[in-house]
Amino acid sequence: QVQLVESGGGLVQAGESLRLSCAASRLTFSIYDMAWFRQAPGKEREFLGAISRRGVTDYADSVKDRFTVSRDNGKNMVDLQMNSLKPEDTARYFCAGGAASFVSGPAIPKNYNYWGRGTQVTVSS
Repeated sequence: QVQLVESGGGLVQAGESLRLSCAASRLTFSIYDMAWFRQAPGKEREFLGAISRRGVTDYADSVKDRFTVSRDNGKNMVDLQMNSLKPEDTARYFCAGGAASFVSGPAIPKNYNYWGRGTQVTVSS
């Protein structure tokens, strides 16, 4: 069974940085498009950024100047570097993997086959 496990969340102050990681297992990681989403209580799941199997990236306008997605196919991992964090970044962060997500639309959750359980990020003011 495919597993995506996020790590690196925690409590930080506004203006600080945080790096999230997602470890994938039981899938051919290098052929999957990967993405990060987040969801705050009472809100819909929000697209943050994606990286294709070839390393092409796409970001939500709201975070493109602060967040960076990267992947290491040798380690089966995808990271999300978050800088200049704000209290409104507080949410649960999820990684997702999809076989053809970039073609179908990288910002659409239903285009991803696999999801992790998420890691909580809390930004205090």
